[in-house]
Amino acid sequence: MTRQQQKLRTRRSIIEAAFSLLDEQRSLSSISLREVARAAGIAPTSFYRHFKDIDELGLTLVDEAGLALRQLMRQARVRIASGGGVINTSVNTFMEFITANNNVFRLLLREHTGTSMAFRAAVLREIKHFTVELTDYTISTTGLPYDIANLQAEAMVKLVFSAGAEALDATAEQQVNVAQRVKQQLRFVVNGAMQANVIPNPD
Repeated sequence: MTRQQQKLRTRRSIIEAAFSLLDEQRSLSSISLREVARAAGIAPTSFYRHFKDIDELGLTLVDEAGLALRQLMRQARVRIASGGGVINTSVNTFMEFITANNNVFRLLLREHTGTSMAFRAAVLREIKHFTVELTDYTISTTGLPYDIANLQAEAMVKLVFSAGAEALDATAEQQVNVAQRVKQQLRFVVNGAMQANVIPNPD
């Protein structure tokens, strides 16, 4: 293994160690550099070869969480292309992600309203990326104009994130109920957007 490969592997270990320390009780701000180093199996001084400080690591975690979520929804669109219903497939894929990566989603959820302005801005940026991708996808599949497609995407992202927060610590049965409810809510949003495209706004 080359030195560069080893460096990348160690950096990956630090990121995964930090994610593993997050749970329903702990946020980014409560995790120490020494804890992360210990969980990653490295000396605390080695941490600084990869990140300037714990805040830089936190921003990297937010970026990774957002990227993981966007990649997941791209996978959902592949499933949709092979014959799955858009809303059913998207919500089911999202719920699978939360079950398998609850700390990743918990990070986005918690830091969205956290005390760190930098983390809040980073999460908002990731949500915006997610919304832009959904807007583009909606335009390409429905032909809706940008303003309506963007409003629809924003509403759908907010609904799904809210459902994800509810499903995070729910039982399997409760998660099914949450999924069914948000699917119906998303259908309302889609129908409303299609209707708005046909009937001019009276305002």
